[in-house]
Amino acid sequence: MADDVIDPENAGDLQSQIEEVEALSSIYGDEWCVIDEASRIFCIKISNDLEEPKLTACLQIILPPDYPSAAPPIYQINAAWLRGPERAKLANSLEDLYVEHVGESILYLWVENIREFLVKKPKSSETVDQPERVNMTAEEDVDDEDLPDFRTLKLNTENAHLFLDHANDEDVPPIKHGNTITDRRSTFQPHLAPVVTPRQVKMVLEKLYENKKIASATHNIYAYRIFCEDKNSFLQDCEDDGETAAGGRLLHLLQILDVRNVMVVVSRWYGGILLGPDRFKHINNCARNILVEEGFTASMDESTRSGAKTKKPKSKKAK
Repeated sequence: MADDVIDPENAGDLQSQIEEVEALSSIYGDEWCVIDEASRIFCIKISNDLEEPKLTACLQIILPPDYPSAAPPIYQINAAWLRGPERAKLANSLEDLYVEHVGESILYLWVENIREFLVKKPKSSETVDQPERVNMTAEEDVDDEDLPDFRTLKLNTENAHLFLDHANDEDVPPIKHGNTITDRRSTFQPHLAPVVTPRQVKMVLEKLYENKKIASATHNIYAYRIFCEDKNSFLQDCEDDGETAAGGRLLHLLQILDVRNVMVVVSRWYGGILLGPDRFKHINNCARNILVEEGFTASMDESTRSGAKTKKPKSKKAK
């Protein structure tokens, strides 16, 4: 965010956001997750603590430039057990909280409201399984031991059969290569291709690995989302390639940006110096940059207008 041009009118909001994010990170620790700091995209895992069955929800948040002074956060709640009237009830309670506290930082109140909702959930609720941890990495023991896992990021192994070899009746999609980011001798480079079938995903990977430099990368992290019109749903998956949790974070970014029919691969050449959590920031920034450059984020504005739960206040309370 430091390199972006800040509108003077939003400088106060940005400072409020920075202070709020720092406070939430301190309060919630590893439950708080920075998805894309430059785009002000965050996520927090919320659970009903010691209640049984243990329920978990993931609150995804995008902070607009004029939050908190004039606009609410854009948000989405991911929880497999949350459907229909219950989802509407929870969404209405968050919107009511926002209207009651217009112009104020609202995220802590939202998180605790969702937690209270989980605690009050009937005991018959379905337990949400958490995905298994896979693919240890050289930096695993530095900061990944307690990284939050989100159910929406579970690898889609049930579709593995779609990757079996078929007749070569599809062309390799065009592959774009983005600008590199270098930090402490580690280099990150994104690659992007439009895909509409799992077979094309496999073809893109094979084509990339024909490049000796890409094949020699320490990690080639990827994620993709394919929209299935007949089922009105997404076929999506990700791969860490040894960089634990990186694939899931990358897929999470694609979900929040609401991109479709696209695959992003981020190559990392490790330079010998541990980057800690900064490596995830570079991976997602690389991905976001190439998605913007290639025009795949155009649908985001549409989705936030139609799908995100926001409510503009009729009047603004004096602070």
